[in-house]
Amino acid sequence: MNDTLTPVHRPAARSLVRDGHDRLPDLLRAAGYRARRCLPVLTLYGALKLIGFTVFLHLLNTAGDFHRKDPRFGGGAHAWDVLASWDGWWYQQIAAHGYDPALVHIPGATGLITLEGNSAAFFPLYPAAMRLVSDCTGLGLYGAGLLVSVVSSFVAALGIFAVTARFGGRRAGLAAAGLWAVWPGSGTEWSGYSESLYVALAVWACHAVLSDRWLTAGVLTFAAGLSRPTAAALIAALVVAALRTLHRRQDDIARPATAILIAPLGLLGYLLWVGDRTGDLTGYFRLQKGAWAHTFDFGEQTFDVFTSLAVGRTDYLFPCLLEDIIGVLAVLLGLLLIPLLIRLRPPSVLTVYTVLTFALVLGSQQIFGNVSRYLLPAFPLFIPLAVRLRTLGLPLLCTLLSVAAVASGSYAGYVLFEVGVP
Repeated sequence: MNDTLTPVHRPAARSLVRDGHDRLPDLLRAAGYRARRCLPVLTLYGALKLIGFTVFLHLLNTAGDFHRKDPRFGGGAHAWDVLASWDGWWYQQIAAHGYDPALVHIPGATGLITLEGNSAAFFPLYPAAMRLVSDCTGLGLYGAGLLVSVVSSFVAALGIFAVTARFGGRRAGLAAAGLWAVWPGSGTEWSGYSESLYVALAVWACHAVLSDRWLTAGVLTFAAGLSRPTAAALIAALVVAALRTLHRRQDDIARPATAILIAPLGLLGYLLWVGDRTGDLTGYFRLQKGAWAHTFDFGEQTFDVFTSLAVGRTDYLFPCLLEDIIGVLAVLLGLLLIPLLIRLRPPSVLTVYTVLTFALVLGSQQIFGNVSRYLLPAFPLFIPLAVRLRTLGLPLLCTLLSVAAVASGSYAGYVLFEVGVP
């Protein structure tokens, strides 16, 4: 039918086309502006990561001990294979073969480890993304996993910049993205681990809450819950922020309320699925405790590590001196930064998320040296330090971060992957 558009409507249609053409330059200018804002962040973050990554690979090749280690435990045919060992090996197995949840007792075992480890301890979003990228690009699972992590790390860096810039401007945002690149534990940002993907989801979920985009925040938090169990801190932070918003508002309450309902579904859904497959609703937690000695102990082991190292003892659970010292320094730095963050009076979503992330990490029995990695998602910690660093000139700021990036190749790379157990 050619009479759908009547003569009466044709001028309006021409007006819409004309308006669209008039708006196109504005849209292009807006896109160019956003690109110009993002480019310095991406350049700085990428340069710092490349510096640390190069130092890490140099140390691996110099030591040469990765050749003698099992590919599952910090070894491989090439230095870069180490990046997908330990947890990375498990993620590749899930991407290749899926899950087989079970609570299998080790015959005669009476110590901390009483169950055989299996893939159900690892959340599904990262291996699913790895498999999808591998199928779409033709990359193997190793290459696909690194691609997901590297791309996610840049997305996370942009989010950290965006959140911090709200408090201290662009220079502070740039400093915060740089600090995340060199933080203890940052070696896992470009590896076969789920940290970068989780942080990208968490930081943009917080940004969505700050921007009053509740449905976006709910969906991102839902996805984060499929990535790591510590998403419980993000879920709680969103719920607190949404409830505060509902308390203040008289209208437009549907979106915050919907976000509250959506946010926990990813985490709860996976835990219930594992419980169903293992025949025990607490199956995930039993597996973590019995196969990996990872359980919430209200800080007992953290206290034991601190008091032991203070008097030169290393008879605590899972000792690894260098990695543990780095973990202690990361915790002390975090405890110093939390009050400084609170003094800035940030929105509740950032405060609750940071404090609960800290509490979950320090309150758990685990390989203590991993604390520096587990604290990597606590990105609001960088805000008070970044606000102070914004007073530095850009050349000096970049120089300081570059020096830290060189050092990070050792403390966040080699020590984490080869000396310790990430």
